[in-house]
Amino acid sequence: MNKLAQVFTTKSLRDKILFTIFILIIFRILAHITIPGADIEKIRFLLENKGQNALGIFSLLTGGAMENFSIILMGLTPYINASIILQLLTVIVPSLENLKKEGEQGQKKISQYTRLLTVPLAFVQSYGMMTLINKYSPGIVDTTDAAVILPMMLMVTAGTVVLIWLGELITEKGIGNGISLLIFAGIVSTVPQQIAGAFQSSSAPVILGLVVATILLTTFVVYVSEGERRVPVIYASKKSSATQKSFLPLKINQAGMIPIIFAISLVSFPSILAQFFIQSESATLQKIAEMSIEFFNPASPGLYYNILYALLIFGFTYFYVSLVFEPKKIADNIQKRSGFIPGYRPGKETEKFLEITTNRLCFWGGSFLAFVAIFPLIFTNWLGSGVALFISGAGIIIVVSVVLDLIRRINAQLVMQDYDKL
Repeated sequence: MNKLAQVFTTKSLRDKILFTIFILIIFRILAHITIPGADIEKIRFLLENKGQNALGIFSLLTGGAMENFSIILMGLTPYINASIILQLLTVIVPSLENLKKEGEQGQKKISQYTRLLTVPLAFVQSYGMMTLINKYSPGIVDTTDAAVILPMMLMVTAGTVVLIWLGELITEKGIGNGISLLIFAGIVSTVPQQIAGAFQSSSAPVILGLVVATILLTTFVVYVSEGERRVPVIYASKKSSATQKSFLPLKINQAGMIPIIFAISLVSFPSILAQFFIQSESATLQKIAEMSIEFFNPASPGLYYNILYALLIFGFTYFYVSLVFEPKKIADNIQKRSGFIPGYRPGKETEKFLEITTNRLCFWGGSFLAFVAIFPLIFTNWLGSGVALFISGAGIIIVVSVVLDLIRRINAQLVMQDYDKL
């Protein structure tokens, strides 16, 4: 309570928090502004039982924008995709790799490229989403009339751009990390609806099981998210014979949410693609489409879906960490600062040690992500109630990471205030 009182008695911090809350309120208002020209009743009827198709899952991630066919229909998904693409390109394209090495100025340039790439991605993805909606329930949107579909696509694209702007306002004038806070707000906003749905359709033992499972899973995610392997590093002092002891923190989950985003995109693709061939004139294509929907449907995941999902998460964890973590660069930096890891020579031997250590952490990090992503699916099937956890495994990882980051930022602000008073 003392900490909370200190937060609201510190004027600059209080103003930042209130500004952030104000922007989040605007975000939630935008989620309820409907795009003209769509049959909203059909969309809501389609999403009444979220377990029937993948659209319900997407609705949860966008904070209900799907149900209202909102101008922020796509949410921040195009921006996230653009960010991932740029991260991958920095490894492949030498000019982008050089920008990454330029520090803050280079990062600003990459951020600008990300925003520019988001616009065409949002435009294309908006058409894909509307076409997919029509495949589930024909007549919701007239995708054949350019005079109808193009203005809708432009509005959805503009909505994504506005969200990016709001996120950057929070980063600059609010508490910080604006994009993550908007994603966090979208996920959390669906929790009351999930709880209400559970109370309406489930018995007391089922609800108790959901509460206990959600609490245990959240505790587990917090514990692992904070877990790290501290590699000891000793630096020689140039002014005296004394040495300075430090450590290199290597997180268990170094990849964050990226492997799950990659995996869910790939594992859901067969069933989404199958929607376009389910009514094909070819009996063979119809059969393949039916099998794809049966085995790889994210709304009703079975054994094959879960196995493939887990393997993809595991594989992408190694892939992504290998792209962003550079043992050679870290080993060179340690050597340049006259440091070494006890028991390992500077240079190649240190690089090899860091590579082996990272691979071992990737095993546990990948296993953690796969478990958290799949456990809610298995638990829901085990309950047999048709009611999912109040928040998905991937959602819990996002919420936990954002909350922990928010706590660190607030504590840092309070420390700075105390330092200024000295």
